[in-house]
Amino acid sequence: MEKLIHDFGVGLFFWQILLFLALLFLLKKVAWKPILKAIDDREEGIRKSLQEAEKARKEMQNLTAHNEKVLKEARLEREAILKEARSIHDQTIEEAKQKAREEYQRILNDAKRDIETEKQAAVSELKKKVAELSVEIAGKLLKEKLADEKTQVELIEKTLKEQDLN
Repeated sequence: MEKLIHDFGVGLFFWQILLFLALLFLLKKVAWKPILKAIDDREEGIRKSLQEAEKARKEMQNLTAHNEKVLKEARLEREAILKEARSIHDQTIEEAKQKAREEYQRILNDAKRDIETEKQAAVSELKKKVAELSVEIAGKLLKEKLADEKTQVELIEKTLKEQDLN
């Protein structure tokens, strides 16, 4: 430091200050404005980017809210569809049960009617057979009993007395 103080020259100092001022003037005229303009442009770009980021954040919030609203509506719609499907399912099952009951009752009634018809036919056939058999047995008995004329006359008189001809 002492050496600097001893070697200090006013002329050299003057030229150094003059060159420094010329350099500052030259920088101010040539480089300073473009540098400041670039800094201002960069600042403006950052400001616009921040505004756009804020705008995008708000849009994302709106989209998120809209998506949640759509999801909620979809859930409600899904629940309504499931409820309707359950209702249709239960209704279909109940209709099928009712049809099965009706079909069962129809089949049961048809079976009862068929059984009654078959029963009447069987009873009628049995009566017919019994009547035929009775006539055949009576015919055989009468042939044996009425082999003589005296027995025939007695039988006719007895039958006439039993019959009330009034």
